[in-house]
Amino acid sequence: MRILTPNKLTQHPPKPKFLIQTTQIKMPSSSSSVVNVVAKSTIFPERKSDLKPLKLSVSDLPMLSCQYIQKGILLSRPPYSIDHLLCFLKRSLSLTLTHFPALAGRLSTDPDGHIHIVCNDEGVDFIHAKAKHLSVHYLLSPDYVPDCFKEFFPFDRTISYSGHFKPLAAVQVTELNDALFISCTVNHAVTDGTSFWHFFNTFAEICRGAKRISKAPCFCRNTMFNSPAVLKFPPGGPKVTFSGDVALRERIFHFSREAILKLKLRANDYNQLQTVVDKSVVDQSAMELLGKQCNDVWQTVIQDTDASNGKITSVLEGWLRNNVSNRTTAISSFQSLCAQLWRSVTRARKLTASKTTTFRMAVNCRHRLEPLLDPFYFGNTIQSIPTVATAGELLSRDLRWCADLLHRNVVAHDDATVRRGIANWEREPSVFPLGNFDGASMTMGSSPRFPMYDNDFGWCRPLAVRSGAANKFDGKISAFPGREGNGSVDLEVVLEAGTMEGLENDMEFMQYVSSSRTSV
Repeated sequence: MRILTPNKLTQHPPKPKFLIQTTQIKMPSSSSSVVNVVAKSTIFPERKSDLKPLKLSVSDLPMLSCQYIQKGILLSRPPYSIDHLLCFLKRSLSLTLTHFPALAGRLSTDPDGHIHIVCNDEGVDFIHAKAKHLSVHYLLSPDYVPDCFKEFFPFDRTISYSGHFKPLAAVQVTELNDALFISCTVNHAVTDGTSFWHFFNTFAEICRGAKRISKAPCFCRNTMFNSPAVLKFPPGGPKVTFSGDVALRERIFHFSREAILKLKLRANDYNQLQTVVDKSVVDQSAMELLGKQCNDVWQTVIQDTDASNGKITSVLEGWLRNNVSNRTTAISSFQSLCAQLWRSVTRARKLTASKTTTFRMAVNCRHRLEPLLDPFYFGNTIQSIPTVATAGELLSRDLRWCADLLHRNVVAHDDATVRRGIANWEREPSVFPLGNFDGASMTMGSSPRFPMYDNDFGWCRPLAVRSGAANKFDGKISAFPGREGNGSVDLEVVLEAGTMEGLENDMEFMQYVSSSRTSV
């Protein structure tokens, strides 16, 4: 089939030739909704799948109690009509599903209790919606993420076990006043974040006119995650493990490349830097911009100018590259940022000194195994790494101590640790315990390494990345790459209102946050 590229969409496109005819359904919207659903279609793979059923692994099964993954991108309006664009997106999605047939299937439980993805080509949902009164400025300028983003995603609060009778994926295109939002919702028992963005990126790649995709998914199931263990469910399936009734605030905190470098420096060994500064050719103002360490808090002592900022960044990068380049001993930029967030949220929660706090990080196990898994293995290969400390320890010690706790746990999560985790789960199969059960926990998901801003559908890079309401609770954090790249990071932070206010007043944390409210 000929693939339409965006610059050809000014002409009337040929009639779509999907494997099975799609059906259009006019969808009513509630009176309180800010988004009007115009139509819903079912999109089928262009070619029938010959892929055999895929058994859910010990990493897939715990996710059946989690809600569908919901991520989307904000784009400027394309230079052609919405009708042509929708037709083009549907055809591209049909082609993409040919490469990802598992997403067009359904879940099925066999008589022995094992759950499989049956690649039966039943298709995915495609929704066209409108919210023409909403603009980019309205969506990105407030401190807190507007609630209307939740309506840009299908399958709101749908549990992944529902994939037995609902599509495993859906795409929604929402027309805005001066932009477009394309969201993707995928069953979490079928994909982790790596596989999710692989699919989303491939969809965009085909939309750009690729005749051959650059990264084919691997559907092999002969891995250590394949297990005879059975996870039993009550009649009707599992329920989410966290409360959805708590009032929460959600905010995107942006951290520039320079701020991340300062945090990494602080978490590794600040004192060694003076030697580097003494031997450098950086002028006095740039040296002063490095700041002074006072009570383990980085203090900026001069006005930040573009000229001196470039010099300080060069010095920081050079020192970090030469002195903390060993990945097994150096605390990473992301671990440094997580440590600062853990400390500041713990302080904002006003916990007693003896209260045990937990910071959970979801890690990708593809590269931790021996032999390595295919980097494009399709499915879940994540495990949770909990790091614990009392509130008193976190707040009485310095950032380095806190970051080192996280670092040691991440480095120790090797092949043997992954295998022990699998064996422990097989002895006592259970769903993944999402939530903040003791009021002192945090869970970090997603990754700033995911190629979110590679989702160029043919006319522009994304203006922003946002998520839906799925799997959010007090203490849930998601990490995104910053739009400008170069090591910048956006943290999507979800907290109880009082804790959020405390975090926003925590100068140890806020000194690293960019004053810009948008990344456009």
